[in-house]
Amino acid sequence: MENRSANDLLRKVRKIEIKTRALSHQIFAGEYHSAFKGRGMAFSEVREYQYGDDVRNMDWNVTARLRSPYVKVFEEERELTVVLLIDVSRSGLFGTAGMTKNDLIAEIAAVLSFSAIINNDKVGALFFSDKVEKFIPPKKGRSHLLHIIREIIELKPESDRTDIGEALRYLTNAIKKRCTAFLLSDMLDVNDDGTPRYEDALKVAAGRHDLSVIEVYDPRERTLPDIGLVHIKDSESGASTWVNTTRKMRRLYSEWFETVSRSAVRLFNKYSIDNVSISTDEDYVKGLMSFFQKR
Repeated sequence: MENRSANDLLRKVRKIEIKTRALSHQIFAGEYHSAFKGRGMAFSEVREYQYGDDVRNMDWNVTARLRSPYVKVFEEERELTVVLLIDVSRSGLFGTAGMTKNDLIAEIAAVLSFSAIINNDKVGALFFSDKVEKFIPPKKGRSHLLHIIREIIELKPESDRTDIGEALRYLTNAIKKRCTAFLLSDMLDVNDDGTPRYEDALKVAAGRHDLSVIEVYDPRERTLPDIGLVHIKDSESGASTWVNTTRKMRRLYSEWFETVSRSAVRLFNKYSIDNVSISTDEDYVKGLMSFFQKR
């Protein structure tokens, strides 16, 4: 039984590796490189001030010591540190269009990982529910990448719920140097009025790192079908109730989801966070390409 389970896992890893590695080589590597390379600047040296230099780059300590104006010289960082924040809460098990939200997150995470490895970047992963379930520190190499993909497929979270703020706070504390971070989640971590619960942590993380949000969703969860009286259950809290899917109820439900979406977008715009929303019933290649090109 154990051998069969291990073989099934290897087959899943191999399948997702073949598909996403090909996409990364053929489509995304160039777009990823253009979108994210050169965003970070590393200190290189100091030299004497020249006419036209930006005074904001003055090195006042060296200037005072040598009694002559000196400026700091920076160069583009050629290697990035990429961290994937992967939502593994129970709401990700929902899917009505051939794949679950978790399936979609897994493939997108693998594509981003392979794109990073192709460009010789370090990759790490942080798996979260309402706590950090597992953190894999950034490293290079194919074996490290396959370790991440195995965890994406195999990891069974201890908790069902979601706390995006907790994941962002962990990122801020664990990664001191500026990194490129991707938050992959359905972003359903909101108050009763539909406003995000994670604003404070998002603000701090976006100030420290180059943070992007990739929201995944299933089209069916945003609209209620007209099917009369139906029993529904919250996959994370376990709470259940009967709902009469009248026209008014369907309208109120759609309006609430629209509020959730608008509130999140306003937040991303407020803190200049690049973001894209991808559905389980669409080609995520198109969504990612559009996202890269917007940068």
